[in-house]
Amino acid sequence: MSAPVLAHLTTTDMSLELLLGPQLEAFAAAGFRVVGVSADGPYVATLRDRGIEHVALAHSTRAMAPHRDVRAVAELAGVLGRLRPDVLHTHNPKPGLYGRVVGRARRVPVVVNTVHGLYALPEDPWPKRAVVYGLERLAATCSQAELVQNPEDLAVLRRLGVPDERLVLLGNGIDLARFDPRRVDATSRARARAELGATGPDDVVVGLVGRLVREKGYPEVFAAADALRTRCPTVRFAAIGPDEPDKGDGLGADDRALAERAGVRLLGHRRDVEALYPGMDVFVLASHREGFPRAAMEAAAMGVPVIATDIRGCRQVVDPDATGLLVTPRDPAALADAVAALADDPDRRARFAAAGRAKAEREFDQQHCIDTTLATYDRLLRRAGGRLPAGAA
Repeated sequence: MSAPVLAHLTTTDMSLELLLGPQLEAFAAAGFRVVGVSADGPYVATLRDRGIEHVALAHSTRAMAPHRDVRAVAELAGVLGRLRPDVLHTHNPKPGLYGRVVGRARRVPVVVNTVHGLYALPEDPWPKRAVVYGLERLAATCSQAELVQNPEDLAVLRRLGVPDERLVLLGNGIDLARFDPRRVDATSRARARAELGATGPDDVVVGLVGRLVREKGYPEVFAAADALRTRCPTVRFAAIGPDEPDKGDGLGADDRALAERAGVRLLGHRRDVEALYPGMDVFVLASHREGFPRAAMEAAAMGVPVIATDIRGCRQVVDPDATGLLVTPRDPAALADAVAALADDPDRRARFAAAGRAKAEREFDQQHCIDTTLATYDRLLRRAGGRLPAGAA
């Protein structure tokens, strides 16, 4: 019997690899024929190295482009007709919406969606919440399961009337073997510190990892760094992440000018972030919106104290005054105060570092997400009378 076909739909190939790569590999090892469906890009070769097939959607884009989205919907309908997947698993806001609807229309036996973070928050203006929550509720009628990363979103979906039997608390996880500070030696740590901008042993390196968009709080970080230049002259800031020119909130010339004035290094996109975390004394995530942030989990796993905004997602990663600090969103002064407090207290940083690694080992193991997802596929395929992977009991 041929292997059941499992299609994962995202906006870009970057999401398939960076968010899902190890999971897709695990699903293939479990007996599925795994196919990634997204825009084409530089990560397709990496996916194929993992044994994951890829089908490109020429019109899939992260930009606000309704005319392209309509074409992407038509493309997806054709792809599903050719692939005839047993399971369609959707991700990201736009493909998560239209993918569930098209999957149901094309009679895919099992449609699953992962809620990486609802695009509206309870504190957002009601018109935005009405649109986002309404569309989410509609799309959820087209799936058999909603895998929800954040427990705060789980509560919202229940209030929206999504049936409880469709809701599965997934959580989020990372590769704890890859992000393990015990694998780092003194030479590697010194190399990372130098690359992040440290010039002496007393420098305190503050690192950020994330896409270069304003929603990630970069303007506030740049303002905080500027304020700390004279207050804490040994603090060094460095940001790792790709530009997002297609996004409306991508960093502009004024943002970059402030970063340069504040002495913040912008290192661009890196695929070896595990080699850079050891050079950090503090990790900062100043986002305005998150689902369940991977970079903060990675930093915690690497034993780096985390300063994050007090929002959904960050609250699940940071235990305040135990593994790090939570600060008010969009508040550069509060962020600067938190950085200064940890910069001046190495003993506190060491306590946070040890507690952060312990929390990661308890709560952030990606194997839990893999097991939960496979169990969901198995349950739903059995219910639909579909094909199960070879060896499934």
